[in-house]
Amino acid sequence: MEWSDEGTIIGVRRHGESAVILEVMTRDHGRHLGLVRGGRSSKQQPVLQPGNLVSLNWRARLDEHLGEYKVELLTSHAARLMAQPVALYGLANVAGLLRLLPERDPHPGLYEGLAVLLAHLDEIAIAPALMVRFELAMLSELGYGLSLERCAVTGLREDLSHVSPKSGKAVSRKAAEPYLDRLLALPPFLSEGQGARRPAPAEIAAGFALTGFFLRRDLYEPRGLQEPPERARLLELAAKIH
Repeated sequence: MEWSDEGTIIGVRRHGESAVILEVMTRDHGRHLGLVRGGRSSKQQPVLQPGNLVSLNWRARLDEHLGEYKVELLTSHAARLMAQPVALYGLANVAGLLRLLPERDPHPGLYEGLAVLLAHLDEIAIAPALMVRFELAMLSELGYGLSLERCAVTGLREDLSHVSPKSGKAVSRKAAEPYLDRLLALPPFLSEGQGARRPAPAEIAAGFALTGFFLRRDLYEPRGLQEPPERARLLELAAKIH
């Protein structure tokens, strides 16, 4: 068995004296692991860093085997990302999310979203908002997508302000008034779409609170997991945006 693909490195762990097991989010083969012989060498280590975009050739005798990677660097993001705490915590949070995906299950939409996120993950002004959108995309890919386009009560698309924690559907401001203590806030930057307006820190906090509720309830807790601690640090940094 053999294939070639490209992907973003999300994890590296030592294996034996000189090899590593590389975890990559690939374009066509999903989250995929493979052995890199000599991966701890001085030549390979700068390439095999989380966040880097690489070209891959994977080979194994049988499809279910771990297999071996041959790796070439396409774009080095690691040095840029390591210089910014928001990027380091963001990358760790993303890796934790992607590990919820079944291995070798393609998710082309998430792959493209990851590329956009990595391009801006070191930009404190916009990275947190992109992270919230990526978390929404993760929920959708795993079958727990939120419906934020129209009010679940009136069917209207305007003045959406809250989300039902039971259904994951948006609710307009007027329809939400009698139930405010039971609903989650929907920040304007999510209900307004992909506009150029920079979200305020309070909106970012509301966005993380929204995605965090559904991530914990639908993804982490059923698996007996807790959300990555790096997510909390990312929220702390996002709160300092001016």
